[in-house]
Amino acid sequence: MLGFDEDRTPATAPLQPPDPVPAPARHAYGYATAAPSKAVASGISPAAADSRQRRVRLEDKRILNASADVNQLVPIKYKWAWEKYIAACANHWMPQEINMHRDIATWKDPNGLSEDERRIVKRNLGFFVTADSLAANNIVLGTYRQITAPECRQYLLRQAFEEAIHTHAYQYIVESLGLDEGEIFNAYHEIPSIRAKDEFLLPYIDVLADPNFRTGTPDADQTFLKSLIAFACIMEGLFFYVGFVQILAMGRQNKMTGAAEQYQYILRDESMHCNFGIDMINQIKLEEPRLWTSAFKAELKAMFMQAVELEYQYAEDTMPRGVLGLNAPMFKEYLRFIANRRATQIGLDALFPGASNPFPWMAEMIDLKKEKNFFETRVIEYQTGGTLNWD
Repeated sequence: MLGFDEDRTPATAPLQPPDPVPAPARHAYGYATAAPSKAVASGISPAAADSRQRRVRLEDKRILNASADVNQLVPIKYKWAWEKYIAACANHWMPQEINMHRDIATWKDPNGLSEDERRIVKRNLGFFVTADSLAANNIVLGTYRQITAPECRQYLLRQAFEEAIHTHAYQYIVESLGLDEGEIFNAYHEIPSIRAKDEFLLPYIDVLADPNFRTGTPDADQTFLKSLIAFACIMEGLFFYVGFVQILAMGRQNKMTGAAEQYQYILRDESMHCNFGIDMINQIKLEEPRLWTSAFKAELKAMFMQAVELEYQYAEDTMPRGVLGLNAPMFKEYLRFIANRRATQIGLDALFPGASNPFPWMAEMIDLKKEKNFFETRVIEYQTGGTLNWD
């Protein structure tokens, strides 16, 4: 059985080779401002000739620092990005579609959940209610501005919307259960294990959100690439996974089934976000091989090692005792397994050779192509039309 993060949108799409095109000066809205203008044959005005010279060509398109107009989607060069955008649109869902009545009854029942299980629910919501907002901020305020491939921008817009849906879902769970909103939404200030993860991520948002930041130099491009790896491989590819395992383990035991169903949908969205980010990372590596230095790879390795330790501290905090057939030491092995996968997906060596997956049952959480969903809370198809194709 596949490890649970082995979703059906592997980040292995064919990547285009680099095109050595110098980056022009660029208007704030993406128009190239250094397009050449030449004398033309009689019968064609200089303005028309200049316009033709500015028409987008495949060879002008790049993930970063393109010479092409970012407002022109076609011709599509990065088909893997467009295909992921189409697949994401087919996966549309809204939190209000999920019935929370059983969860409410379970939560209000003094014997419905143990104190350890209640701690897991509240700690998870405390992290996730702000985590997806951080992810959205990183896209809207930073990543989107620097990406010059319209196909990738199209997916990023969809991803930002999905992050909003995820934040909505966590708020919907908090409201449904009648939790203290101040306690949950301020957990990232007040709970050390949550605050540590957010503080790890914030510098990678802040550097891109700086209005004076621009790609186009090796140092700036490495800064951008490191931020992209921090969010695609670590935040969405590692920091979410302890919480996913915990809540979905509850769903498997017929507890908090409405919340678990929403987490299942979020898991599939986040798996695609992660894989899309990995495809962009690998494409940038092809187009800008000078960025992938030994020193840069050493920085990334240190970043991964720190992230694994932070997520393990979060696992220990959320479950100080064994519960749901899980315990914190199991997550140490699991996080090493996930870190190996993320590292090797972007061309780094495995960080923890021999690490294995203690939760193979999570593979079925990704697979929602069934007549009735896993938690049997409603009869509904996850995607809005047709049969989802993960190939």
